[in-house]
Amino acid sequence: MDYLYTLLKFIVAGCIIVGVTLIVQHIDPRYGGILAAAPITTTIAFLFTYAESGTNVAHQLVLGSFYFAIPSLIFLASLYLLAERFSFLSSICGAYLVWIGGVLVMNRAMSMT
Repeated sequence: MDYLYTLLKFIVAGCIIVGVTLIVQHIDPRYGGILAAAPITTTIAFLFTYAESGTNVAHQLVLGSFYFAIPSLIFLASLYLLAERFSFLSSICGAYLVWIGGVLVMNRAMSMT
């Protein structure tokens, strides 16, 4: 395994997270939300996967990402609704429980096809 290449992946992902937090703190949370929701990280993951494993594996990753985006949307909706009633950390925990349930259901549904 090429350690510099792996380090590059960590740096790229870290830059996105730092970028989101800086935008939220210094510009506007709405713009941070745009960056956080943008398909930047998935695109980077697709490119690295394509470069390392080829078209077929990258295509499977794209398809899996499509289906598993549904539980992510449910996570965001749950977090929004729970945050109105509970502390933010409790809301995140609850939303992750909902997300895990959604992932399990989606995984089961995908394995049936």
